[in-house]
Amino acid sequence: MNKKIIKIKKAYENTDFIKSSDARVIRILAEYLEPQQRFEQCNVNDTIVFFGSARTKPLSEAKKYLKEVEGKIKQAGNKNRKELSKQLAYAKKQVFMARYYQDAIELAKRLTVWSKDLTAHSRFIVCSGGGMGLMEAANKGATEAGGKSIGLNISIPEEQYPNQYITPELNFEFHYFFMRKFWFVYLAKGLVIFPGGFGTLDELFEVLTLLQTKKLKKHIPIVIYGSGYWNQVINFDALVKYGTISETELELFKLCDTVDEAFDFLTAELTRFYL
Repeated sequence: MNKKIIKIKKAYENTDFIKSSDARVIRILAEYLEPQQRFEQCNVNDTIVFFGSARTKPLSEAKKYLKEVEGKIKQAGNKNRKELSKQLAYAKKQVFMARYYQDAIELAKRLTVWSKDLTAHSRFIVCSGGGMGLMEAANKGATEAGGKSIGLNISIPEEQYPNQYITPELNFEFHYFFMRKFWFVYLAKGLVIFPGGFGTLDELFEVLTLLQTKKLKKHIPIVIYGSGYWNQVINFDALVKYGTISETELELFKLCDTVDEAFDFLTAELTRFYL
């Protein structure tokens, strides 16, 4: 009598198991090992990481939205005046913030051109969080300069989709924030912090804490870009005043307001410590 042969899935082919809480450690390891393999294959040894808001738009888009809101106000008369006033204020802020989008493009472009002129290959590749806004601007600048660019995207309920300027083989999708942060920091030789919200603040203070506590032993020059924004958002001097940080710890970063200033600082520091 012939017995029916039943093929059983291997454990690693069992998607129900792989997605279960019992297999969490496997998923964590995968988010460590799979990027590691790709970085090695692409000869990526170090990066310059750009952080910043996903909500910042290019100037053309910001101006277009402002024009649409102004048109609505003209047509509405006295109707919905309060709501339209809010939209108008937001639209004007978007136009104001758009300067950072262009600056991120220009800085990433100049750093990429500079790195391509070095004798070593694939040095100081621009890396971003992979999404829209200032992340997109950084990847765009690197791509326009003819270089590679990395995107470390994260899966969140309100989906953040990878931007179109990421080098395809260096386009990553993470589930775990802490593994994404690991890859941000592990390869980083420099950081540029553009204006941003909770996520940008989280990433900035994570790195500052690692440097402050000497858990991160390599030298990482940090540019905090846009003093007008950051001095309103964070009162660094107050931290010194109340003794929660020392004055010397303000030397962990440099506030910059122009692409020239940020470029000169980063290239000088990277040359001094890594070239």
